[in-house]
Amino acid sequence: MAVDLSIIIVTWNVWDLLRACLHSIEALSRPAEDGAPQRRRFGPAESPATLEVIVVDNGGADATADLLPARFPWVRLMRSERNLGFTAGNNLAYAASSGRFVFFLNPDTEVIASPAGDSLWRLYSAVAGDETVGMAGPQLRYADNSVQSSRRRFPTRLTGFFESTWLGRQWPRNPWSRRLHMDDWPATFTHDVDWVVGAAMLARRAALEQVRMPEYAGPFDEGFFMYSEEVDLCRRLKDAGWRIVYEPDALVVHYEGRSSEQVVAARHIRFNASKVRYVRKYFGSGWAEALRLYLLAEFRLQIALERTKRLLGSKRELRTQRIAAYRQVLASGLRDTTL
Repeated sequence: MAVDLSIIIVTWNVWDLLRACLHSIEALSRPAEDGAPQRRRFGPAESPATLEVIVVDNGGADATADLLPARFPWVRLMRSERNLGFTAGNNLAYAASSGRFVFFLNPDTEVIASPAGDSLWRLYSAVAGDETVGMAGPQLRYADNSVQSSRRRFPTRLTGFFESTWLGRQWPRNPWSRRLHMDDWPATFTHDVDWVVGAAMLARRAALEQVRMPEYAGPFDEGFFMYSEEVDLCRRLKDAGWRIVYEPDALVVHYEGRSSEQVVAARHIRFNASKVRYVRKYFGSGWAEALRLYLLAEFRLQIALERTKRLLGSKRELRTQRIAAYRQVLASGLRDTTL
């Protein structure tokens, strides 16, 4: 039976965080009156909406599969024997979901109270209440309640050289990063954006179906294992004429990177390879190759700096770990074989 909202969470070895995330959803919803075990209601009592929650245990080895069914019987658990990646994991659950709207939510998040009211309802209403809106993202907060930048403009050809790179850290106020992060716009009012951070994205299924690539069961391009997939999806939505909205009256705490920090070298490889793939997809192979070679040069520089610090006696174990991770990045070549 169809519901108004499907909440999809792809998790990998973060049971404690996932449990807190599901508690936050539980606090903002209530069992359905019809007694359906995996349906809940949320929103105002006079006109509530229905929701389902689907969790994909993405090849994890923690307690999720054992503990979730008993603690959260209203959640549908799907299991994959291997880590499919963020994109394929979400596509798997999307194909099994029935909501007219779909909320892709990271397990390291909590939907929290907002001065404007129910954050889940506010975010849902931002899309459901306007037929021109294809997707909305909330205001993200760090664990200390400070604002986490979550609204973006699309990258340009030069953005990849200055965003989340060594060069960008040396020049933090560079115009490419400032433009990407919309530093010239305050984060306190609702407005249209190019894309929102993938930790929390609520979308209209009709819009997702319009841009879904026929080879995949869901809206994400599985050529992106993780990282840059939300930029790509939002770009396809915008190109199809849909609006993307930032809704600051909906608040979500994001503990950021708790899954990927378990595999540091893989995180570096996937993050940077995805940047290269995005550039190749939208700006061509020449720009992608220039970015790939530049990023590899940065990692060679990082290895040299870490070696110097180790020789000087600074945190030798940490320096050794970083050098090993950076060598794995160089060995990967940051090559994308999916395009």
